[in-house]
Amino acid sequence: MKNNANLWRSGYGGAAPVRVAIGSDHAGFEMKEILKEYVKSLGHAVEDFGAPSSDPVDYPDIGYKVAREVASGRFDRGILICGTGIGMSIVANKVPGVRAALVGDTETARLAREHNDANILALGARVVRPEYVRDIVRVFLETSFAGGRHARRVEKIALGEAGKGK
Repeated sequence: MKNNANLWRSGYGGAAPVRVAIGSDHAGFEMKEILKEYVKSLGHAVEDFGAPSSDPVDYPDIGYKVAREVASGRFDRGILICGTGIGMSIVANKVPGVRAALVGDTETARLAREHNDANILALGARVVRPEYVRDIVRVFLETSFAGGRHARRVEKIALGEAGKGK
């Protein structure tokens, strides 16, 4: 990843500021550090919940921290990064109120926000090509929930979390 660091650095203009909680395990540490600066360059607020280095850590510890912060309403969105993004997405989705989407392209990022009101973006540092990550994050942060028929479906997710789903 070190050779691709500059691919994430250039900024875009965009939507209203978003409060972003970000976290990674050791595999996603380098991408997290680069994305923190990129998200700031877009005019958003970012708080880092770890990992503090590329030394091995357990991804559930970081994933739960970020997911709980987003679910509490303290942050509008979250970004979680591990080797594949799978572990972080599984952990985050265990927290009521979180709708984490494992994303590898801009179209999925857009649809995750528009249709599912996803509030956490899960990324795989070992599987997402560095030249796409910046655009994926930008689209995720700038896209609004479409509401309408999708709101009914998101409400059914919330009911399921509360044990009241079909």
